[in-house]
Amino acid sequence: MPQFIVIGKDATDAEAPARRAAARDAHIKMVEEKHAKGEQLMGAAMLDDDGNMIGSVMTVDFPSREALDEWLAAEPYVLQKVWQNIEIIPCKIPPVFLK
Repeated sequence: MPQFIVIGKDATDAEAPARRAAARDAHIKMVEEKHAKGEQLMGAAMLDDDGNMIGSVMTVDFPSREALDEWLAAEPYVLQKVWQNIEIIPCKIPPVFLK
């Protein structure tokens, strides 16, 4: 299956941290569900110098780019306008890391 790196950079307006906090539980629930299905391989919050969350980076494994786009359309950080900019990078993860 195609693998992708997804980098979601948070919005920078004054309400952005509150939107992130409000959407976080739903986001984590979706991450757990996708991880159990083998679609979410890794995820991490990106931090600024003060330790504040400013975005997310994930590696995902979906059957197609269309399936990735369907996931993004339902992702709470997208729906709640937490991520202002999303970068998608196709990648190939060696099998040793997929065990």
